[in-house]
Amino acid sequence: MRRRTFAIISHPDAGKTTLTEKLLLYGGAIQEAGSVKTGKGRDHAASDWMEIERQRGISISSSAMQFEYQGQCINLLDTPGHQDFSEDTYRTLVAADSALMLIDGAKGVEPQTIKLFKVCRERGIPIVTVVNKMDRPARDPLDLMDEVEKVLGIQVIPWTWPIGSGPEFRGVYESGRGEVQLFERNQSGKKRAGMKVTGPNDPSLVEQIGVSAHEKLVEELSLLEGAMDPFDLELFLAGKQSPLFFASAVTNFGVEAILQRFIDISPPPGPLPTIDGEVPPTSNFFSGFVYKVAANMDRNHRDRIAFLRVTSGRFERGMSAYHMRLEREVRLSHPHRFFGQERVTIDEAFPGDVIGLINPGIFRVGDVISDGRRLEVRNFPRFAPEIFVQVRPKDPSMSKGFNKGLTQLGEEGVVQVFYPKVGAREPILGAIGELQVQVFKHRLEQEYKVEIVMARKGLSRARWLGNLSAETEELLPMVVLDEARRPVALFNSEFEIDYAKKRYKDLELLEHPPSQEEGN
Repeated sequence: MRRRTFAIISHPDAGKTTLTEKLLLYGGAIQEAGSVKTGKGRDHAASDWMEIERQRGISISSSAMQFEYQGQCINLLDTPGHQDFSEDTYRTLVAADSALMLIDGAKGVEPQTIKLFKVCRERGIPIVTVVNKMDRPARDPLDLMDEVEKVLGIQVIPWTWPIGSGPEFRGVYESGRGEVQLFERNQSGKKRAGMKVTGPNDPSLVEQIGVSAHEKLVEELSLLEGAMDPFDLELFLAGKQSPLFFASAVTNFGVEAILQRFIDISPPPGPLPTIDGEVPPTSNFFSGFVYKVAANMDRNHRDRIAFLRVTSGRFERGMSAYHMRLEREVRLSHPHRFFGQERVTIDEAFPGDVIGLINPGIFRVGDVISDGRRLEVRNFPRFAPEIFVQVRPKDPSMSKGFNKGLTQLGEEGVVQVFYPKVGAREPILGAIGELQVQVFKHRLEQEYKVEIVMARKGLSRARWLGNLSAETEELLPMVVLDEARRPVALFNSEFEIDYAKKRYKDLELLEHPPSQEEGN
């Protein structure tokens, strides 16, 4: 199988979107790399399609892009780096077979990196580690390697090794080839970087990098040779070993080596886990699942798109398949492949591919479709929000656009939408972080032309309810309904939750929704 599907994960500002752009550049998908910068007249990243991403210079949506490289068909899943959108990243990782983990050379392993690594480990996703920003002052590479192993609990095997950092950065030694690639700065990193190649013992190398840098390189390579185990593909695929690269994505240096080596070892599309076992990608029937829903990617049509990962068989445009949640056949007439905001109609797709389906409101995250077996797959968990804001349109005449935006942005997962069962009927938004609320407000104003009034609620916890009786419901502080009409209790603190557990012995307080949804 020639498909490879992987995601890039990192802490915010480690250079994830920049690395994505440069991988696309070396894959031949774009001719000139953009950069994540704010301000008029500046280039923006191809993977950032939201207006707010371009204005603020951040990535908050997940993008799926495909390109050909050395006979392989690559599906690259860019993910939000901001921690407020970690749920979107989690869903994207469910659609990936492997991951590139990006680390800032000056900061090392950061909190969001730890969280995302944990998700990869739970899902058994093999990881390649990239230390980025070597063109800037960075920590000692041996210390960085030690930190990755101790904090994340994974053995790293250096495949490239840096020669200096910051102004003293001269290049990297590539162990597999026994070569030194010398660093050359060029045109702000927008074009392919040229590089000179020589062996580590080449006398001319001393002249080019200096005696001190050469002696340090030889010493470090000697230490690594005596202390490191050889790379083991089986351990890598089992998530116990991680190849380590050093690079400077902004200047393009080291990126092509990462792409070349990563494609050699990354796994092909894996099976789809179901309640009754696994569906191998080689199965003779089509199946796939929706891992993301996006609204308004096309400003002209204002349509909704469901991103579907093909998991088995062959997808064909116009085919019909059984929608497991709706329990009926649906026709898949308008499939697209995306490249940022650009789209192209496709005729077929194979396991590992990500396609976009026009969504007239029939697809949700976690939906499974198949033209063969009836499949039951565990739902994607929703994260419990910690910020709650009651919202209403500023002008009652905007109610139609307000309700439309609320529904569609809620489907995306930008926020979670709850509806009070008693009292004021104004919806309550639940979010993990402040940025989610800001993005919701911005998109409602820009995409739906609705101004809103927001009132912050003094709540900080949400728990889905099981075994809820009418009597207990009356006694809880606030009970609301989520988008699937499931009861949710909102609390002010962990103390209130502990009190409810002690007082109402039969009541279930769940951090994630029950796996079986009610209704359609």
